[in-house]
Amino acid sequence: MILFKTVRWKNFLSTGNAWTEVLLDKSPNTLIVGENGSGKSTVLDALCFVLFNRPFRKINRPQLVNTINEKDLLVEIEFKIGSRDYLIRRGAKPNVFEIYVNDVLQNQPGSTRDYQDLLERTILKLNFRSFTQIVILGSTSFVPFMQLTAATRREVIEDLLDIQIFSNMNLLLKDRVSVNKSEIGDSEYGVKLLNEKISIQKEYLGKMKAKNDNYVAEFQKDISDLKNDISVQLENKQAQVTLIDALKSDLKGESSTLAKTSKVVILIDKLKIKHKKAHKRIKFYEDNDNCPTCEQIIDVEIKTNKILKTHKIIEDTEHAVDTLKKERDDLTIRINKFDEMNSKITAIQKSMMTMDASIDSNQHSITKIQNNITKILETSDDDIEAKAKLKELKNSLSEQEEELESLVFDKELFNTAGSMLKDGGIKTKIIRQYIPIMNKLINKYLAALDFFINFELDEEFKEVIKSRYRDVFSYASFSEGEKMRIDLALLFTWRAVAKLRNSTNTNLLILDEVFDASLDTNGCDEFLKLLQQTATDTNIFVISHKGDILYDKFHSQIRFEKTKNFSRIAK
Repeated sequence: MILFKTVRWKNFLSTGNAWTEVLLDKSPNTLIVGENGSGKSTVLDALCFVLFNRPFRKINRPQLVNTINEKDLLVEIEFKIGSRDYLIRRGAKPNVFEIYVNDVLQNQPGSTRDYQDLLERTILKLNFRSFTQIVILGSTSFVPFMQLTAATRREVIEDLLDIQIFSNMNLLLKDRVSVNKSEIGDSEYGVKLLNEKISIQKEYLGKMKAKNDNYVAEFQKDISDLKNDISVQLENKQAQVTLIDALKSDLKGESSTLAKTSKVVILIDKLKIKHKKAHKRIKFYEDNDNCPTCEQIIDVEIKTNKILKTHKIIEDTEHAVDTLKKERDDLTIRINKFDEMNSKITAIQKSMMTMDASIDSNQHSITKIQNNITKILETSDDDIEAKAKLKELKNSLSEQEEELESLVFDKELFNTAGSMLKDGGIKTKIIRQYIPIMNKLINKYLAALDFFINFELDEEFKEVIKSRYRDVFSYASFSEGEKMRIDLALLFTWRAVAKLRNSTNTNLLILDEVFDASLDTNGCDEFLKLLQQTATDTNIFVISHKGDILYDKFHSQIRFEKTKNFSRIAK
């Protein structure tokens, strides 16, 4: 419940720089009187201005500032909701808009509209239209419920039943549906684009694979050729090994032949020395008759025998040398054959070394080619980058598809929520529950006002009015006094419904000149009785010209007067 406590204003309309203050919670009912133009209805404009930034009457904002002082317009209102005390301060020239909760100024958002939205939606939980339907009943600027359009009537009822949130939700939902539609379109385009990119990337990788496959095939052919060459060389090498083995077998007598030849050469040399010595000995005997050492005469016979024996030695030596030379020559022939075989072996070994080098080179080439093949099979840097890109695209596609799936799911939820939030949905179900209650209350208050008709609102809030004789009427067909009774009955009904729903329940009720024109004496009496019946938790303010008639019917009175062109409350 909103418990309004105090409203005050200065430099507002005809009010000057001195504060005008009205206590809103002190008296069960208060009569506000004064001459025309004294400022009686200013309280309505001040209330609506400070709460909703617009006056009750159709007055332009610049005209609200007092025309004499022309500045420092300020209106304040204090009220209580639960355990929280609120102070709202609003002004013009300079502009002021402040909200205090328990004496703490609330942080102001970026715009005044957002700040006002905070006040209406979060704190008051009512707007200007609802406020004027359940708090104020005026004879001038007030537009009665029955004179509102069907759509506006429905909005008022939705406010009273605190289901306007569903309409707000529906508006937000429509915006969200529009955003969702756009997001789905963007997401679908994203999926399409990613699929196209993936297709292009796969095509690129296919071309790269085909190219790499060609490279691998060429490399494998090179490896095959090299392996065939190695195989041929290994066969040749094996043949060479066999030949070497055969030659080495033939060389088994080489060392003994060399040794024998060496011995023969030594023997020949020794025999040659012996032969030479023998010739010297013969020459000695032929040239000497006496011994050179002892000078004795050498016997001729001995000399002859010595010479003969020496010739025999020379002859034997020469024969032995000839024999050895022949043997040497035979051995030399064999040694030459051995040398030829060794040369062949050396040549074959060199050839085999060349073969081994070629085989090693081919093996190295094979290893190098195999490494290239491995790199190709393991993918090149370009391939790795391309595959990483493809993986990234697939991951993005998966995320995009998940997002699209979520958006489509949201769309289904929005469609379901839209069906519930539209006028024929949950709001209508709630309204249907309250229509009988509303009609019962309306007829109750009409009876209390001594107006015995059967008044019913349908689900479209069109009236069906019947007399006790079942004659059918419309709101427009009644007199102004009868219309006022209907308006009053509706006003009290809306307040009762608001209290029942605890939506816009408040202690404040202001009636502007309802006693002055439309209600006759009987109507006034009945209405005063009705006020007394409903005044248990309500602070009622009645603005009227009939102060002299109504004075004794109210607990308190506020009289406005105008002094020196400024309105004020008379003391």
